[in-house]
Amino acid sequence: MVVDPQDSFNKRLQSARERAGLDRSAETEADADTRSDQNAYGLAMRMGVELVAALAIAVAIGYGLDRVFHTKPWLMIAFMPIGLAAGLRNLIRAMGPGSK
Repeated sequence: MVVDPQDSFNKRLQSARERAGLDRSAETEADADTRSDQNAYGLAMRMGVELVAALAIAVAIGYGLDRVFHTKPWLMIAFMPIGLAAGLRNLIRAMGPGSK
């Protein structure tokens, strides 16, 4: 009896993938829902961090310029909408086509 080496390899590869948890066909619907929820949570966290980070950086730049030019709080206030606009732009880019 001749054993096809390719068939033997495919069987061993499939069993190794199942043991390692890499086999998507063995995934249950509950696992897929959990992974989807985790992806949504990660995306929401990313959006929040990007918005807050852009705003914080803009306020920090405004505060620094206020200290240099002794114009407290006008430049910090002027940079707040710039930071908000930059943060919203990042959100739009992250949610645009081609993002997952």
